[in-house]
Amino acid sequence: MTKIEFNTLVLRQASSLRSYALHFTHDADDANDLVQDTMLKAITYYNKFKEGTNLKGWLYTIMKNTFINNYRRFVKMSTFVTKSDEISSPNLVFSSTKNQGESKFVMDDIKRALDRLPSDYYVPFTMYFEGHKYHEIADHLTIPIGTVKTRIHVARKLLKKNLKAYDNGVAKPVYAENE
Repeated sequence: MTKIEFNTLVLRQASSLRSYALHFTHDADDANDLVQDTMLKAITYYNKFKEGTNLKGWLYTIMKNTFINNYRRFVKMSTFVTKSDEISSPNLVFSSTKNQGESKFVMDDIKRALDRLPSDYYVPFTMYFEGHKYHEIADHLTIPIGTVKTRIHVARKLLKKNLKAYDNGVAKPVYAENE
């Protein structure tokens, strides 16, 4: 097969290559660039193609590998290393580690707030929190369902009051309870 015949066969695959490229890029311009890169590589390395094999499969493989290599190059270029002695505030997030210390303090405060609840409120609230239904809690404690609902409501209010330090000031939705 001559180079001109090969180029003609490759150009006939342009529309199916464009569809396949959109699968990778999800953007028409990037897909066109990927098709162009694929066709350029195919025409440049036409002597590597073995006549009688699947041309479309060969082109798809070139496209997939081109996309992967371009993606890796993009990721490598996007990753930056700061070599200065001082790291600016926006870049601190890239250089710091999280040690979960704050979470431990929060959990300790929640545990203390739960421990402060009177047992009449603690038991129904923890059972509800663990996933029990109102009627299961009522049966277990041998009290009416209305009492269970009231005790859980009061427990939530007490917990909210004891954990007020964690109220981040975010505006509550209109349908939320107001104290």
